[in-house]
Amino acid sequence: MAQLLLKGDPIGNFQGVLFDKDGTLSRSEPHLLALADARINTAIGIAQDLAPALQSSELSDTLRRAFGVDNGLLDPGGTLAVASRQDNIASTATVFCLLGCSWPQALTMAHTCFDAVEQSGLIDTTPSPLIHGAGPLLRDLHQQGVTAAVISNDTRSGIEDFLAHHQLSAGVTGIWSADDHPRKPDPQAVLELCDRLDLPPQRCALIGDAETDLQMALEAGIGGVIGFTGGWKRAPELPSAQHLLHSWTDLALSTAA
Repeated sequence: MAQLLLKGDPIGNFQGVLFDKDGTLSRSEPHLLALADARINTAIGIAQDLAPALQSSELSDTLRRAFGVDNGLLDPGGTLAVASRQDNIASTATVFCLLGCSWPQALTMAHTCFDAVEQSGLIDTTPSPLIHGAGPLLRDLHQQGVTAAVISNDTRSGIEDFLAHHQLSAGVTGIWSADDHPRKPDPQAVLELCDRLDLPPQRCALIGDAETDLQMALEAGIGGVIGFTGGWKRAPELPSAQHLLHSWTDLALSTAA
């Protein structure tokens, strides 16, 4: 067990720390903006072939709002930043429906769009950069015997590739991904991850950049709920946070008595 210190002040003793990935450990905004552009452009091409009555400009504008893209910035609480791939497919299909497609046609078009982007090779698949200070903290937790885990709506392979790329795999004991059920933000996801780790939720802290993550943690009885605001150009609003953290260098730990 170790004591977490925020700017030198103790905020609790914990046996485990659960981390979100995108926008918390990973600086994901540039990658996600490129992904949004690729999906929007591909969706327009698919619509021109399969639903020519859809207006390209209206489709583009509506998809940008659905993904949470505005003037080159990503909404930290938007679908693309927070939700899983499957949820983003559903939101894309909903846009197609709003613009006149039937649900079966819309769902087919959304799946076709996402698959085409993934197969195109246009998106750099190199894992996103690690946010400054996150690596040393994870290594410090490992050295002091505090369990670290990642709970994210990325796929398991995406999380594993990210950790391996940044040489952090050895320090992360558990992963809960979009491939696990239930997914975030269901509080049961946190409880089942804690059970896998053999840790009581009240002895864990959770650090995330989304309000849904923090609400999930509170409902699951997590002992320390920390909102991270330093991962996006537009800082997220995190009213449920018990503590706010802007820079990983502000968080440290000392062995608890």
